[in-house]
Amino acid sequence: MTTLSAPTSPEAMDVRERILSVASELFYKQGARAVGVDLVVERAAVAKSSLYRHFRTKDDLIVAFLAREDVDFWATWDRVAAEHAGDALAELEAHMRWIGERLGRANYRGCPQINVAAEFAEQDHPAREVARQHMQALRARLAAIAVRLGADAPDALAAQLALLVNGAFVSTGLLAPEEATDVLLAAMHALVKGAVRA
Repeated sequence: MTTLSAPTSPEAMDVRERILSVASELFYKQGARAVGVDLVVERAAVAKSSLYRHFRTKDDLIVAFLAREDVDFWATWDRVAAEHAGDALAELEAHMRWIGERLGRANYRGCPQINVAAEFAEQDHPAREVARQHMQALRARLAAIAVRLGADAPDALAAQLALLVNGAFVSTGLLAPEEATDVLLAAMHALVKGAVRA
């Protein structure tokens, strides 16, 4: 697995953050393979040596982009979970709502982890490993909710819900922005109804 160099000063952190911010925007809009380091350097207005000081390889930069997206995704998840800590069904509904809202954004191009993993055929590519960890974390969190719901087979329900969420992430062309949340909620309720005895 690739390693990331740690910045050592506030100035270095600013440069690293600028590079990562620019790269993240470009990778998400155009694809990680399509964007070269020369474009990142140009848009970030830094020397190429600065980029390589903070990110040893382009793969390191891609992994940092995915890690950054992961932090944002799970911060939202944790905030929503905290708001509904005592009610598993309300929490699950709230997750479907914010995910549905995300799908409805005009600039939404799908899940970054899924998008980048699809770009690299090599199973051992570091980007695919980050994507794999993200998917496993999603299923684990959904399994914890399924347990709290009292599902007969919580892991099976978690797998179904994970497929629902990931399917939604890659279906932006299929769903109109205004219908994404309702479709997610309806499918989620059908899955829960089939998995939890009244």
